[in-house]
Amino acid sequence: MNNPYDILGVNENASDDEIKNAYRSLARKYQSDNYADSPLSDVAVKKMQELDMAYDEIMAQRSGGYSSNRSYSQQNSGAYYGNSQFADVREKINCGRIDDAEMILDGIPKNMRNAEWYYCKGQIQQRRGWFDEAYRNYSTACRMEPDNVEYSNAFNALNNNSNGGYRQTHQGSASGCSSCDICSGLICADCCCESLGGDLIPCC
Repeated sequence: MNNPYDILGVNENASDDEIKNAYRSLARKYQSDNYADSPLSDVAVKKMQELDMAYDEIMAQRSGGYSSNRSYSQQNSGAYYGNSQFADVREKINCGRIDDAEMILDGIPKNMRNAEWYYCKGQIQQRRGWFDEAYRNYSTACRMEPDNVEYSNAFNALNNNSNGGYRQTHQGSASGCSSCDICSGLICADCCCESLGGDLIPCC
């Protein structure tokens, strides 16, 4: 592989943020959906793989690791994930590059977002702990492709986790203040005001 810094168009003294911004800018340019019906589609896929490898190589060098062996899985990610339209997004999610995966997903026009898009978005949100959003996106994916086992498994696993269902737990975490509590509080406040010569609720 060529110098990874040259591939991203940054200096070797660039900060991590500068490298990340350079990668994201180029990834937006070469993401596969921009070339869906173009004869340059294969070129864009190879360029995206090269960008991924360069970014990983730089980050691994800076953390004292080594990532060149990951190039095989990246080059074959389409095979690993079957005929996935979002193999690059799935690869990033599995590698913990959540921000990069979401950046690619958010760049997809709404009219081109299929069931897999909603599934991947749900994966990102679940990893961030945004369970309501993940639930909605998994639900949308299942509604669009009701026979997809992967989507239904993710939906069911989130809805029936070891805590007895996240939605029940989430909804049960409210403050516990009901409308009766509010009425009782107003009546008490009115009594206090009347004892001091005022009247908070004229009808009482």
